[in-house]
Amino acid sequence: MSPDITACFPQFGRLDPEGARMLETAQRTVTIPAGTVVFQDGSECANYVLVMDGSVRVQKVAENGREIVLYRVERGQSCVLTTNCLIAREDYAAQGIAETEVRALVLPAPSFRALLGRSEVFRDFVFSAYASRIADLLMLIEEVAFGRVDVRLAAWLRQHADGEGWIRATHQDIATELGTAREVVSRQLKEFERRGWVELHRGKLSVRDRAGLASLSDGM
Repeated sequence: MSPDITACFPQFGRLDPEGARMLETAQRTVTIPAGTVVFQDGSECANYVLVMDGSVRVQKVAENGREIVLYRVERGQSCVLTTNCLIAREDYAAQGIAETEVRALVLPAPSFRALLGRSEVFRDFVFSAYASRIADLLMLIEEVAFGRVDVRLAAWLRQHADGEGWIRATHQDIATELGTAREVVSRQLKEFERRGWVELHRGKLSVRDRAGLASLSDGM
């Protein structure tokens, strides 16, 4: 097994010789430029994709244009939607976009299914990743359905501010991350600015009072 592959996916180092041979023979490594649409809502799922470097943003776009980020696939991770599509033999139900240049290991669907049936180690890897991501999605659903936008926004700002307090994102970018409307985010950010917690600029903002945001997001 290639050291490059096992460095990203240590579990594959425990594959039996036949499983390792099947993976090594079937896989190919691809480089995907930043901004590339990796898969579209409704498109056929033909490969199992494992990210070795970079980030793929998986999002759902509604008919009215509203977007919500479901999750990101980063180094050492697989896409739960791809796994689901391959197992159920269904088309994609969301969109995947390369946020950065992505290097990925690609395994054709027939080889994925063969390994899934042949190797316990490979099955454990696939379903462990699947279960972990499903838990994240359930948490996202709970937040979107039941969480207050102001509380979620305060938490998001604290999480994404750099060391100097800057966040380079538009109001639409933040709305997409939180699964709400741009107008809702803009109105809430204006309120945060009135309180002195943030300072708004074109295409970016600065967190001025982390404690103030924490008082809301931590329920203090």
